[in-house]
Amino acid sequence: MNNNRNTDTNRRAVLWDVDGTLIDSSEYHWLSWQGALAAENFPVTREQFAKTFGQRNDEILRSYFPRITPADIARVGDAKEEAYRELIRERGIGLLPGVRRWLEKLKEEGWLQAVASSAPLLNIEAIIAALNLESFFAAVASAEDVTMGKPDPQVFLAAARKVGVVPASCVVVEDAPAGTEAARRAGMRSIGVLSSHAELEADIVVRTLEELPDDAFDKLLSRAA
Repeated sequence: MNNNRNTDTNRRAVLWDVDGTLIDSSEYHWLSWQGALAAENFPVTREQFAKTFGQRNDEILRSYFPRITPADIARVGDAKEEAYRELIRERGIGLLPGVRRWLEKLKEEGWLQAVASSAPLLNIEAIIAALNLESFFAAVASAEDVTMGKPDPQVFLAAARKVGVVPASCVVVEDAPAGTEAARRAGMRSIGVLSSHAELEADIVVRTLEELPDDAFDKLLSRAA
């Protein structure tokens, strides 16, 4: 994947969030957090997990342990992420409805595609490898590329730079309110997928990507022009 392109105003890009958009691995996140926190004698509940799902690890751990040190954040976070990747490798993962069709269609039509996620790079690479998606993505923007999580637009702006596409020519696919807000702040159009939230504020909102009309992405950028 080429992560250093010159910006070209004729290029168009789709920037994909991962969890709830490409895949649903919330159960794997729950199991890996449960195990990592049990090792710290912290019996996390499903309700606590749900409230923090999608946040950065440092934010999650500080909500549980207000006085946690940076070293312990790294240690516990690394244990959680390794357990998560092991679940991906052992149990596999599937794409959400409509995703593969759109990955293929967008590639055929000349759109550049990138992953833009707050997840660690190793997690994203494990998911891409498990699903054989290497040929679809020109770049990956991950937790290592940002200092602020969504709704800050950093991760989407980083992904746009990596594929060399101006923000106004990017369409974000997201499943979370913080993600669609980050897309708005980045000056990008967005498609919201109602996989994990009851409602979203986005340019187009669908229950699954199977519902999107064939010209959905083209029309979004035509509307922005």
